[in-house]
Parts: sequence; C-alpha cells; structure tokens
Amino acid sequence: MAMTHAREVFCRLLYTVIMVVASVSPTIAIAQSMTLTQAITNTLEHNPQLHQFEIKKNHILGQRKMSSLSPGLNLDFEVENIGGSGRYSDVGSAETTLSLSSVIELGDKRNARTAVRDSELDLVEYQKRAYTLDALGQLNAVFIKTLEIQQLITLAGEARDLAKKTLMIVKRRSGKGAAPDSDIKRSNALLAKSQLILDALTQQHERSLVRLASFWGGETPPATEVEGELYDFGSTSEYSDLYQRALASPAIAVLASEDRLKAAEIQLAQTQGKPDLDWSVGIRRFEDSGESALVAGVSIPLFSGKRSNGDLKSALADRDEVALRRKDALNQLNTRLFDAYSLRIQQVNEVKVYRNTVIPELTSALKATQRAYETGRYSYQDWIAAQKELIEAKQSLIESAAAALLNQTVIEQLVAKPFAQ
Repeated sequence: MAMTHAREVFCRLLYTVIMVVASVSPTIAIAQSMTLTQAITNTLEHNPQLHQFEIKKNHILGQRKMSSLSPGLNLDFEVENIGGSGRYSDVGSAETTLSLSSVIELGDKRNARTAVRDSELDLVEYQKRAYTLDALGQLNAVFIKTLEIQQLITLAGEARDLAKKTLMIVKRRSGKGAAPDSDIKRSNALLAKSQLILDALTQQHERSLVRLASFWGGETPPATEVEGELYDFGSTSEYSDLYQRALASPAIAVLASEDRLKAAEIQLAQTQGKPDLDWSVGIRRFEDSGESALVAGVSIPLFSGKRSNGDLKSALADRDEVALRRKDALNQLNTRLFDAYSLRIQQVNEVKVYRNTVIPELTSALKATQRAYETGRYSYQDWIAAQKELIEAKQSLIESAAAALLNQTVIEQLVAKPFAQ
C-alpha cells in the first residue's frame, strides 16, 4: 500500500501547496528505490522554477513600498532680474526666492496604488500555488508512467522466459520427430523478439528515471526504480462534489485574483481623474531694498479627467477580458474534469474484468493448449496464439491500471484535494 500512502501525501501537498524551502541541500543520495513521497520532497526542495515566485513577490513588495510613500518635498531656489541690461546688469537688482513645494494628492490615490500592489501580491501567491500543483501533477504522471514501465518489464521477462520454455519443448518434440524444424526456427525468432522488447523497455525505464530526476534538476536518476502500487485506486467520489472542489482550486483562484487586480486598477484609473494640487511656499528677498516677503502658490491642472479617460477605458476592457477568460476556464474545467472522471471509472472497471475474468480464463486456456500441443492434438500456431492472447491481456491490464491512475492524478490536480476522502 506504499502507493496509497504516497498518493495521500501527494494530495495533501496539492491541497496545502507546500512551498519551496529556503535551504537547499547540494546533492541527492542515490537509493535502490524511490517512493512518490521522496520524489515530491525532492521536487519541492530543488526545482528551480519554484523559486521564481519569491523573486516576483520581492519585486512587487519593493513597488508597494514606493507606492505607499507620500509625495516628496522639493527645495526650490530661484534668482530673477540678473545678468540683463541697464539697472538689471548686476546683482544689485536681483530677486532670490527660496521655497518648498510638493503635491497634495486628491482622490485617495495612495491607497489606490497600494491596493493594486496588494492585489498583485495575492495573484502571485495563487500563481505559485497553481504552478506547484501543475509541477506536482506532471511529476506524479511521470512517476506512474515509470511504475507502468517497470510492470511491463516484468511482463516482458515473463514473455521471454515463456519463449525459452517454448523453444525447449519444441526442440524436444522435434527430436522425437513430432514437430518440424520450422517450429524451432519460429521459436528462436520468438525468443529473439521477446529479448528485444525487454531490452527496449529497460532503456525506456532508464529514460523515464532521468525525466523524473529532471523535476529537481538532477542529471542522473537518484534511484534504480520507483516503488508503488499500480492497482490501488481508492473509493469513488460523486462528480458533483469533485466539481465543487474544483471551483475553489488555485487555477480558478488565479482568475478570481486577476479580477480583483483589475478592479483595483479601475479604481486607480478613476482616482487619476481627480487632479492633484501643486503647492509651494517660500521667501523672496529683494537685493535692491534688502527687504523680504513670503510667496505662496497653488497649481491645478485643467481637464485632467479627460486625460485619464483612456486609462480607465483600458482598465475596464482588461476586466471584461478576465471575466471572459474565467467563463471559458470554467467551461474547460467541467469538460476536462468529467472526461477524467468518466475515463477513470471505465479503466477501473477494465482492470477488474481483466483480473477477475479475462486473465484467469486465458491462463487456464494456455495450460490446456500447451498440454494439447505436447500430446499432438494442437498445432504450434494454436499454442503461440494462446500465449500471445495471455501476454496481450496482461499488458492491457497494466495499461488500464496506469491510465486509471493518470486520470485520477488529473482529477486530484484539478480539485487540489484528495480524490477519495
């Protein structure tokens, strides 16, 4: 039941979306076998793509800090009536002004800016969760595929051993004159083909292990095989319950967060239509009389509302686009989830039929066919056909079981929770 425990851990990780830890060990020890739990841990700790969201978050935090600042103060120094002609040709007629100036923001612009940054932080968080779900879903699929190849290797070994046994029996019968030499040649060819299939699957298994290691940046596989149960599917949940869970998944939450971000951007665009007040206050000195006076000024931009209409219109269009994408995503979610749900039911049923009916019947038929061949009642072709039927049925059993688990992985990824509670 190792696969069951591993899948439960995987599902909990999908639900809580455990983030990448800060400290990363430099190497991963090579083991004889690897569980799904170990593969998930390695991926969360070593996958470089999972660190990108922390960089984005720090970038937005810096922008938020800047957005929360009040308008700065300016120190202005101005000299007038100098370097001209006549009485203005020297500094005696100069007028010097020293003043402070700044901007009074109207329309709560600062809070609107920080609201945009806060929405961006929320969006990055949901994007991180969705990306982690996707990465772990792909990891689980490769893990299941590797487990399937291991089962096929075992089956290929059985087929090769059966081919060896067949050759031995054919040679014995040929020595007695009960079988033609052509049957020996066919048996030799069958044995060679069986070995080729076994060798090809072995190479495919090595490639799959390398692909598995790529999830945590490994150049070589950290194990020689994966460990898990291919035929444990758990119980069945109702589709309506699964769909309700999917509506709260990070993938949909990303779009909801985008909608909130666009709403914040609309609010910010609306505040831009309210003009800011530029103010200044200072002191002016008249060099020709030696007297001083206070100066003050206020500047109000005209027609700023019209200038911000374009930004507001663009923000409204972006919000409408997000709404359409969310509607389309929900439609695709329903289709994809139901496909995976329906196929899983079909494939689990196929596994039951193969294990309980097809393979036992074909195993019994092969034994009877072999006995009939050895007594001369059946031909070599009849015996080989019975072998092929059994091998193909066992292969279909493995493929159906792996397909059921793969579809279950899709469901767990979409709902971000365990499929079977």
